[in-house]
Formats: sequence, C-alpha cells, structure tokens
Amino acid sequence: MQSINQILKDLKIQEKNQGTSTGLKWYDSNDHIVSSTPIDGSDLAKVSYTTLEDFNTVVKTAENAFQSWRKLPAPKRGEIVRQFGEKLREKKDTLGALVSLEMGKSYQEGLGEVQEMIDICDFAVGLSRQLHGLTMHSERPNHRMYEQYHPLGIVGIISAFNFPVAVWCWNTALAWVCGDVCIWKPSEKAPLCGIACQKIIAEVLEENNLPEGISCLINGDYKVGEWLTNSAKIPLISATGSIRMGKIVAQAVAKRLGKSLLELGGNNAVIITESTDLKMAIPALVFGAVGTCGQRCTSTRRLIIHENIYDKVKESLKNAYQQIKIGNPLDESNHVGPLIDKDAVKQYQSALSQIAKSGGKFVVEGGILEGDAYKSSCYVKPAIAEVENDWEIVQHETFAPILYLLKYSTLDEAIALQNGVVQGLSSAIMTNSMKEMELFLSSAGSDCGIANVNIGTSGAEIGGAFGGEKETGGGRESGSDAWKVYMRRQTNTINYGNDLPLAQGIKFDL
Repeated sequence: MQSINQILKDLKIQEKNQGTSTGLKWYDSNDHIVSSTPIDGSDLAKVSYTTLEDFNTVVKTAENAFQSWRKLPAPKRGEIVRQFGEKLREKKDTLGALVSLEMGKSYQEGLGEVQEMIDICDFAVGLSRQLHGLTMHSERPNHRMYEQYHPLGIVGIISAFNFPVAVWCWNTALAWVCGDVCIWKPSEKAPLCGIACQKIIAEVLEENNLPEGISCLINGDYKVGEWLTNSAKIPLISATGSIRMGKIVAQAVAKRLGKSLLELGGNNAVIITESTDLKMAIPALVFGAVGTCGQRCTSTRRLIIHENIYDKVKESLKNAYQQIKIGNPLDESNHVGPLIDKDAVKQYQSALSQIAKSGGKFVVEGGILEGDAYKSSCYVKPAIAEVENDWEIVQHETFAPILYLLKYSTLDEAIALQNGVVQGLSSAIMTNSMKEMELFLSSAGSDCGIANVNIGTSGAEIGGAFGGEKETGGGRESGSDAWKVYMRRQTNTINYGNDLPLAQGIKFDL
C-alpha cells in the first residue's frame, strides 16, 4: 500500500486544489472546503469553492462543447469513453486507495468502486453502437414512421459521499456516448475524488484534441447545488442522496419543467424463510448490514425472519458479528472502517437511543470505539436490535451499521412487512422454495426496484438498471435501457409518395 502522500501525488492532488474545472481549465477562489480523512481525522487538502461567476462560465463552456460533441458519431464518442476506462485501469489501485482514504470504506470496496467505473465504461462503449429506435408501420400509403433518440445537452450530476466516484461514472459514461456533456458536483465530503477523476478525463480530452466543457467539475455546499438544479440551461439533473435532498431537487427541477433522475434513500429488507441455507446466507446478510459501515443506499436495514428459525438466525448473526474486524480501512485485514464524520456518529447514537426508548432489545450492543486505533472518533460498533416495523426509527433510514430483526409467520405477512416502508430500493428473499421465490418476484411481492433471490440487498451489477420506487425516487441508472433518460425521443414520419394523405382518413381538399 502506498503512503498517503504518494496516493495524493500520483493522482495530482495538491495541498491546495482548484475546485472548478471545464476539463482543460481550472478556476480558483478564496473560499475553500477542507477535505479530511475519517480514518484518523487529519486534513488531506483544501479545495476551492465554485463561485457564481465561475459556475456561469462552466455552463457556457459546456454549452459550446455540446455543439461539436453531439455531432461526433456515437461510436467515436464511445472510443473516448474506452480510453477513459483504460486510464482507470492504470489508476485503479491509487484511485481505489483515495476512495478509501477520503470516504472511509475498506480498500477492497474502494477497488470495487473503481472497477464499477471500468465496467460501466465497457458497457457504454458497446452501447455507443446500439443507440436504437423503433420502426413502425404507417396507416398511410407510401409513408414510413420511426423514432430516434437525440442527446439532451448538459447533464448535471450531484453525487453522494458513499460512492464518490462510481455513481458519477454510471451517469457520465452513458451521457457521453449519448452525446451529452456533463457538469458534476461531487459531495463536499469527498471533493478530492472528484478532482482526481476530472484530471483523468482531462488527459483523455487533451490527447484527443477535444474541446473543454465535455466534462466539467464544480465544488461547494448546497448553494452550488442549487445553481445547478435551478439552471434552465441544464435539461437533466441526476441526483443521488437523501430523500429530503431529493424532494428539494425534484421541486426545483419540476418548477422549470426539467427532467430529474433521483436515486434516494433505501430501507432494505431480506426475508429469511424456513428453507434458507444459513451457511450461504449469513455472510451475505452481514456484508449487507456492515459493508461500507452501513452507508450504502442498498445496505440491509431489516431482516424479516420466519418464527421457526428466528432464534437460530439470531444466534448465527451474534456469532458472525464477533468475527468482524473494525479499523483502518487501508489495512486489508479489516472488514469495516469508520463512519464518514462526527455528524454521522451523532445520527448513529441518536438512532440507538431511539431504539432503546421505543422498547427495542439489543442482540448486539452498539457504541463508539475508543483507543489508539480509532483516532478520529468515527469508528462505531455494528449493532443488532429486535424491533417492530412500525416504529418511527425503523421507518427511517439511518446511514450506519444498525440491523433490525423482525419475526413473521406467513410469507404474505413477511412481504407486507418488507413493503411497509416509504422507501423502495432493494429487497431480497432467502429461500429454496420456488413457490416462495416466484411469489416474492410477482406483482403481489416486493414493491422495490431491485428484488433478489438468495443474494443480499447490496452489490448490484452494472448490467441491470439500478434504482428504486416510492420515495427512493423512481430513477434508473447504469445498465439495461437506462441510457434513454439521457436522451430526447423523436418520432419521424417520411412521405416518399406523390400524394399527401392525412392521418385518420381526414379529407382537406383545396
């Protein structure tokens, strides 16, 4: 493992970084964000805030770049994304380490996040030759009808701290091959990851003599995000974050009749049936609950367990939790790193308090870890509690490693518990019964955007569309036909005859 200084040097991160970029140019300001690592609380570097003047420059530059970028054939745009993917392969170890350093997830998860970027680039390269429409038969003789897709223009991307690079790439790789240009506002809790990615794509753009503005970066707090969401020059805003944030973004974008792609909170459950293979299930359940220190939108929050095996599952989880290693995420022997910051720790503590006040029974006690190995005070113990589904604390998503246990007697009851929250992102059932599996996947089953069988709630592949229903926002990113959201749809009719018949047999003779 490289030293912290070497990681920053290899990714061209300096002590003081310009935080606004149009790809080839960088802009500075007097106000700065201080990026610190939750590993030990030390400061890593400063990043300048984007000013309103510089934001307007970024938008104008992106508009200009779009004029030429959209005319480049889609496979040529795919070639640029391919080159970006190759540079990510070269930088995978270092960029993965930066993700771990700045965000706090384990190094293996940091590497996995960069691999997601590489995978979506590969997907986008193939997609660049498959941006298809449909051909329809016309009711009028000597006419042909078809539909095609055109790029929207500027895509604004607001990403969250928990996946500081992958979610941006999910959006931008597809948007680029679709002919769009992008303006990215990364989380103010992980700005260095954004700067590193921007410098990597800037190299590709410069090597290919492409105009600046195809990839742009802005940095700051919610005010900078408001400039992005309120700009009528940005037809699509893709925002990842909390439900509260998503509702604000949705209202702002809808007010100007723009389009929004929202990936918001999850309150994900796994149903554990009598026929579950616990030897296979327990590792998936534990990773789903404690991976990324419970800070994934797909983290497992609730286990809904059949009453006949409830005690057995509870004991198996207690034993498994005793084997979890918590510590410096850059040490590959550790499973779990810290929460992102002290505010997250306060939310974790508040949730534990509310569970106790509501009458919850802790199977595995939580708490803050102290000692020389936990210098940042952001390391916490994963907790397990027996609760009721309708408690207010259980109904809300706590971005921390807290797992709730619920008991059920019939599968219909279990599905009702699974669906009985306002979020609708990811869900799973563990079963060896085909009847139970099919019911769970039927229209009477899970109401989530993701429904898995015999795997956990987290760890989605880029080949499938990612997103959720209800207050999760309804957005879809990544694979399948998610590319269509980055484009505008157009229906075309061509008359290749000598007459002008009207639709529906209307006569209009002159």
